[in-house]
Amino acid sequence: MMRVILAAGGTAGHINPALAIADKIAETVPDSDILFVGTPTGLEAKLVTRAEYAFAPIKAAGLQRGFTPRKIARNAKAAYYFITAARTAKRLIQNFNPDVVIGTGGYVTAPVLRTAAKLGYKTVTHESNSLPGVATKMLAKTADRVFVADEDAVKRLPPSENRKYTVTGNPLRGVFRAENRGDALASLGLPAGMTVLSFGGSLGANRITEAVIRLLSWENGKGDVNHIHAYGGNGKAVFDKLLTDNGVVLNPERTIVAEYIHNMYTCMAAADLVISRSGSMTLTELKAFGRASIQIPWAGAAENHQYYNALTMSERNAAILIKDAELTGEILTRTVEKLYNNRILIREMEGNAAKMASPNAADVIVREIIELVNNG
Repeated sequence: MMRVILAAGGTAGHINPALAIADKIAETVPDSDILFVGTPTGLEAKLVTRAEYAFAPIKAAGLQRGFTPRKIARNAKAAYYFITAARTAKRLIQNFNPDVVIGTGGYVTAPVLRTAAKLGYKTVTHESNSLPGVATKMLAKTADRVFVADEDAVKRLPPSENRKYTVTGNPLRGVFRAENRGDALASLGLPAGMTVLSFGGSLGANRITEAVIRLLSWENGKGDVNHIHAYGGNGKAVFDKLLTDNGVVLNPERTIVAEYIHNMYTCMAAADLVISRSGSMTLTELKAFGRASIQIPWAGAAENHQYYNALTMSERNAAILIKDAELTGEILTRTVEKLYNNRILIREMEGNAAKMASPNAADVIVREIIELVNNG
């Protein structure tokens, strides 16, 4: 039996790796007792509960850069939460008495893992981005094991002769089976042809959607390009207006548009090219599928970490990087046209993306955790 606390929160890029690790622990050590810790109102509360793991809430918040009255107030609250989170974490950890405490990112991770380390418990942290965050750099100093997404992350962590950094990639939940491209197209009701999948703007009025409108116009002129696009929450009116203002009429036989893509794996399997933001889990899925992509990192991500995720992909010729500030419909269309005219390059990018995949990430992580628990 193994008793495990997992601290994660904020985004799917932090929560899903934690769930994948929990699933693998439960599979490998069936009588394990697993407890998740996260913020009570964060995405983690929903996803962990849906996955049917025990969940303990701790209030936590992040610091904001700047000195506006609003940010000062939020930072005061964050500081207060950090103090109270440490106290709550201490009681929770001592009562649960875990064999190991694992953190995968989010505001709640730092107070939980710092407290666990001070109490003498074994701690492990996993970093899903190519640019480790402040919390990972801090926790790496005391953690017994540090797992990272790629070699670029190791280069950006503080050097340590005694600390064991292990490149594992990001774990995905369950057995990852990619559909055949032809089967995926058929299930979506799309004909043969180059297929583009684009998403990444949750608010609708965003630079990706605006650029995609120009791309859709070009695709209509080619006549043999399929396009699947998610315009984001509350974005239908904006998307429709952009179509009208630009005189673009969608081809219903070759175009699928929706607020959200609920069958993402099928759409990704059908795609020849993916246009997206550069969150860690999106890139993990692109690697698992072996898909060429155009990466447009969101500049508002903490410490601009999405840029470094995309840079790692582009430096290995698995993706083309376009900075958000430089994105226009013309640039996006020109980039897609280049790939449309060079399918060999697309296949090369697919192969390079597949080489970066880590299908056994969860196995490696859990194997090392069990070794740590058993041998110290």
